[in-house]
Amino acid sequence: MKVSRRATYGIMAVIDLAMNGKDAPVQARAIAKRQAIPIKFLEQVLHSLKKAGLIDSLRGAQGGYLLLKEPSSLSVADILEVLDGPVLHHAVHRDSPLDRHLPEQELLLGHVWKQVAEAEHQVLHRITITELAGRQRAIEEHRNPMYHI
Repeated sequence: MKVSRRATYGIMAVIDLAMNGKDAPVQARAIAKRQAIPIKFLEQVLHSLKKAGLIDSLRGAQGGYLLLKEPSSLSVADILEVLDGPVLHHAVHRDSPLDRHLPEQELLLGHVWKQVAEAEHQVLHRITITELAGRQRAIEEHRNPMYHI
């Protein structure tokens, strides 16, 4: 499976919103800085996420972006489908695995690729933004430990 940079940035932006946007909107520049995403590219990604109804934006000095769904109900697949298209590709849904017009390799291996794609689909739908935000917090705590005297 190949995931575009656009989708990766989208996932990171949504994780950032889940972690930092609970009380107030988060500005795109703040997300870009924390996640090391070029601001122009991030704005395009955020626009796509807004158009799909996953996030909203507020204008003004205190404006920024907010998640419209609970992070626990938002999966990685939801974001990938908005930014990269369907997670389960159309080629996997062939009705007749013994179609005489298909190449022999596809007749032989088609069911394997279908199982791989279905497993991938299940994993991507199971992993939520809440889970990834928790992992992000753990990584940040590990990288930046707090020392108390």
